[in-house]
Amino acid sequence: MPVTWFVSDTHYGHRGILSPRMDRPRPFASIEEHDEVMISRWNDRVCKHDIVYHLGDFAYGCSHAYARQVFDRLNGIKFLIRGNHEERGDRLPWASPPVDVLRVHVQDPGMSRAQGIWLSHYSHRTWPNVWRGDLHLYGHSHGSLPGTARSCDVGVDCWGYRPVRLAEIREVLDEQAAREAGAAAAAALAEAA
Repeated sequence: MPVTWFVSDTHYGHRGILSPRMDRPRPFASIEEHDEVMISRWNDRVCKHDIVYHLGDFAYGCSHAYARQVFDRLNGIKFLIRGNHEERGDRLPWASPPVDVLRVHVQDPGMSRAQGIWLSHYSHRTWPNVWRGDLHLYGHSHGSLPGTARSCDVGVDCWGYRPVRLAEIREVLDEQAAREAGAAAAAALAEAA
């Protein structure tokens, strides 16, 4: 049975992503090393028939031919939610035409029911069905924008330069929910004192 994966901000071919001028330069000696490590980590996790939602900024600063070469090496049935750097990504053979936002339902093996998820390159403060349990996954911020108990950055900078499964995301969301509950309880105790 296929598994669903999420990833964002791979920036294949983007030499500038390694620059010390970036807020969070990536720790690779060259863009070639960067790309090969990420291709390997992707393919170590994602199987041929798995589903991958890429939440934007697939490639940047490289030729379309190079972006296509990388795309063709990556496992999975791939869908694109557009980022702000999609000059190359928009022209790749995704499983369906790229979109700006997408609501999906994921029910991976072992899940008792499907989980609604709002996908966007950009973080939202609210989204459709937030109060009915839908989660929100985003990218763009390269790990600089903290998530909440219901939203999470799935960019490679946050996940060891690889795609991530919903089960892993839920662990992070649960930890954040516990922190938020603890902070709320502490505030209530302080106010009562």
